[in-house]
Amino acid sequence: MNTMLRNSVLAIAGLTVAGGLAAGPLNHSTTDTTPTNPITAAIQTDKPDTTTLIPHGVQGTQSHIDLDNEQIANAKAIIAATKKADMNERAAVIAIGTAFQESKLQNLGHLGARNDHDSQGLFQQRPSSGWGTVEQITDPEYSTLAFLKSLKQVDGWQDMPLTVAAQTVQVSAFPNHYAQWEQQAADLVAAHWNS
Repeated sequence: MNTMLRNSVLAIAGLTVAGGLAAGPLNHSTTDTTPTNPITAAIQTDKPDTTTLIPHGVQGTQSHIDLDNEQIANAKAIIAATKKADMNERAAVIAIGTAFQESKLQNLGHLGARNDHDSQGLFQQRPSSGWGTVEQITDPEYSTLAFLKSLKQVDGWQDMPLTVAAQTVQVSAFPNHYAQWEQQAADLVAAHWNS
């Protein structure tokens, strides 16, 4: 074979091999695309999307407190009750943000002279206002379901900023204070919605 022709054939063959290598393996069916840790991959994809949890972005300066085991258990109870009510992650963020403002996620009993009338529980609901008995409103599931039942009756709650939705249900003397807890509430829902 002519040297020039031989070099041309080898050059074309070299380009073909190099092109194949640059494009990846020739046999794609043997490529292992299984994640090395499928459990971690599933957890990451199962977390609620931030745009679902905080569709309007947070409003104002955000507060944050360190939570003890009881407060985390109360947040989980709110999430469980939200699922039981067949409501979504956004409803859980609103409920937890409300409970943060009302009680710092503590299931409060009567506070004596410091009590706001007869307000008690996570949401500081009042028996005298028809929220239920003291025993009921200090039960995290019951109080959350009562809050969510009222939230469902608010037209367009899904599209409202947290503080507007919470205030519509709670009728607080400090209506804008709910907004400061939205990020921490969303973080809790993201961490515990699928746990």
